[in-house]
Amino acid sequence: MDTKRNVQEQFGKYANRYVTSTTHATGEDLPMMVDWLQPHKTDKVLDIATGGGHVARTLAPLVKSVVISDLTKPMLHAAATYLKAYENVDAVVADAEELPFLDESFDSVICRIAAHHFPNPERFIQEVARVLKKGGAFVLIDNVSSEHDEIADFYNNFEKKRDCSHQRALPISEWKSLMKHSLLQIQKQSLRKKTLPFNEWVSRMIDDEYEREEIHQMMVGADQEVKKYFEMKVEENRLMSFAIDEWMVLCTKE
Repeated sequence: MDTKRNVQEQFGKYANRYVTSTTHATGEDLPMMVDWLQPHKTDKVLDIATGGGHVARTLAPLVKSVVISDLTKPMLHAAATYLKAYENVDAVVADAEELPFLDESFDSVICRIAAHHFPNPERFIQEVARVLKKGGAFVLIDNVSSEHDEIADFYNNFEKKRDCSHQRALPISEWKSLMKHSLLQIQKQSLRKKTLPFNEWVSRMIDDEYEREEIHQMMVGADQEVKKYFEMKVEENRLMSFAIDEWMVLCTKE
């Protein structure tokens, strides 16, 4: 419960920054999500851990209804305010690992750039499978770690230092195992490098300049192999941007 309180405190404090974040509001994954889902006007959609509400904003004009859910009430309020023009969007406070919905309630379930905050990803996947109709579609989009422990540990460490609510970015192999166990069959997948502007990324969760500098030094002090992996762009000893791995996957429920 302490872990989930950390999530609520962190995201409640910075909720509006996620609505306006360019990293979250834009991205090639949003139009790709629509292309993969091929949504219908009769579809009922669940957007888990909606954050700034960008998934719902993309899908609301194309489907019957969208339920946006989030563990953090201020975050959900910020998203609902952002989406107030859409009459088919409802907001529900919900834990991704204990969803307050009946079995087989939704035609599609989406979770975008959030699952690395969940302490029990296996429970999250089980809940997705439970509330998804048979033959329904699940799209997961999230930051993933390398299959190599050293690089994975470096990534999770600097994310945790920036955001104490970060739990763990899983490698793709672990996600695939969890999905298979819950009878979610992978139909499509895409792995890409996502470039993040360092200052915007670090400032989204940290106000203290000293703490931001600590993270900066940790990253620019990495060895060359790690810097190359994260495509760190450094100008005059300042980290301008870096890139992380983002995995997008479409599953259907057997």
